Formats: sequence, C-alpha cells, structure tokens
Amino acid sequence: MMRLAHRRAVAGATAAVAALTLAACGGNVAGGTGGTEASSEFPSGPVTLTVGQDAGGSTDLIARALADGMSGDLGVSVPVVNRAGANGAVATQEVAGKPADGSNLVLLNASLITITPLAVSEGEAVSLEDVDVLKGLSQDDYVLVASKKSGFEDLDDLRAASGEVTYGTTGVGTGSQLAQAVLFAQAGIEGTSVPFDSGSPALTAVVGDQVQVATIQLGEAKPQIDAGNVVPLLAFSAERNQFLPDVPTAVEEGYDVPVSQYRALAAPKGLPEDVKARLVESVDAAVAEDAYTSFNENNLLTPHEISGEEVVEEWTALAEKYQDLTAEYDISLAE
Repeated sequence: MMRLAHRRAVAGATAAVAALTLAACGGNVAGGTGGTEASSEFPSGPVTLTVGQDAGGSTDLIARALADGMSGDLGVSVPVVNRAGANGAVATQEVAGKPADGSNLVLLNASLITITPLAVSEGEAVSLEDVDVLKGLSQDDYVLVASKKSGFEDLDDLRAASGEVTYGTTGVGTGSQLAQAVLFAQAGIEGTSVPFDSGSPALTAVVGDQVQVATIQLGEAKPQIDAGNVVPLLAFSAERNQFLPDVPTAVEEGYDVPVSQYRALAAPKGLPEDVKARLVESVDAAVAEDAYTSFNENNLLTPHEISGEEVVEEWTALAEKYQDLTAEYDISLAE
C-alpha cells in the first residue's frame, strides 16, 4: 500500500510539473503565433473546397487542379464540392457560415464581389468582409467575338452597324454583361440584347449567326476563333492577352473597359493565423507544380497569384470603378 501511495504521489508531481511547463509555453506546444492546440495539429482531416458553379466549367476546373496540388502538400484529401447558384453566392454564404478551422474553403469569382452587387439587392450581395481571402490564383479574360456572316472585322465595323446589332449576354451580373454594356455605351453603339444563361449557348448563337456578337471568356471562345468560326474584335483585359497577341484591347481603342474574371481562394472569417499560413503554403506549393502550370496554359489562364491582402485591395477598387461606370452611363445590369 505504501509503494502504491508513493507511485501515485510521484505521478501527481510529474503531472503538476507538466501542467506548469505547458502553461509557461502559453498552452501551445507548437508555438505558432495566434494558434491553438487544435490549429497546431492542422490538418487533422479532409479540407473541402466548395465551388459555386457547376462541374466542368472554368471555375470548377481551376478548383480541381488546385485541390490536387494542395492535397499532396497537406497530406490529406481535398474533395471539391459543387454548390451552384446565384453566380457563386450560395456557395460563398454557405462556407462563410462554417467554423473557421481551415477544413472548409471556397473558390471565389471576382465578378461575384465586383459586378453581381450591381445587379442584385443589397441583401443578396456578397462581401469580402464575410471571408478571409487566402490567395489570388488566375486571370481569365473576355473577348468580344463576331459571327462570320456579320462581316465585322473590327470595332469600326461594329460602330458603323449601330442600331442593327444583335448581341448576346451570358448572364446577369457577369463580367461579360458589364464589359459589353460599358463598351457599347462609351462607343455609342446601339443594338438588341439577347440574353443567355452562360457562355456556351451565347457562343453557339454567334457561331450560328443567331446573334452578331457576344462577349465570351477566352477559354471558351478560343477553339472557335482558331477554327475560323468567329472573329475576335476586342479583348477586355488591361493589356493584350498572351494567347491573343494580335487582338487589340478596348483600352487601346480608347475605351475605359478593363474587365477580367479573377479567381481567389477564401475561408470563413476568423481563421487562426497558423492555419492560414499553412493553407497559403499549400497553395504556393500547388501552383508551383509543373502540372498546375500546364493546366493554366492549356486552359488559357494567366497566372495572377497575389496575396489575399492584394486581392481585397484589387477587387475593392474594381467594385468601385464598375459602380462609377454604370452610374456615369446610366447602365442597369438587372435584366
């Protein structure tokens, strides 16, 4: 009995010393700034990446390419889940409401933040204040294409046909809609709008000359451009797109319409700093892989790998610019 009591006393003393040592370390043996015991073990399970668009589209493909690289670096599975709706608002709001522990991420389209608020009510708009932005990823440019039968070869031809132009739009609150609306307003081009649900049917309509022009994301339009089925008139990037070096930009033509689709990775607000740093580290590792570089090239995506802070600054400025442009030209995107 005395030996048993002695062993218990020794064990109690050892536990007390351990507790004091842990307390002296701030309760975080990992020593990460702003970390907790739970976050120091991150990741302890799968990290789900939610996409606010259907499978097979550009945003979905970017998410899957990124998830593959992140999974290898983190050592856990990174499943991609599609939650389409309201140009990504449904997915973003859903992820924003989840615990800020790093196990749930969302791939953001800039148009959701910079353009969609111009087409929906204030209560429906999504703000970057709802999430922690981790990293910018890529730039996907828009191109204004014309049908072969239209005879349009450049912007001068389009201006000359003002009043008789039929043009396709790819959805309310999209970069396609905004770019085309602002260009037409600045250039004094009038025409009849024909709305579509996405880029694919709008492009099909141009190929079939059901509409004369439409603004499409480059990744979708390039095969038809290369095949000679549509004519590229303008790119809406701030500088000439590397995959369309002979096509002028709207800015070059004297129109203040720099509109591109940017993507970024985000998490619920309040992410612990050490978890955020680990996630950013895994993104950096993923985008540095040859497979991801090839993915960008094959899908005509321009790398735009900037910090989360830079994303917030850039997208906030774009939102203000687009709001000013639509107000100046009395443009309504709420079709």
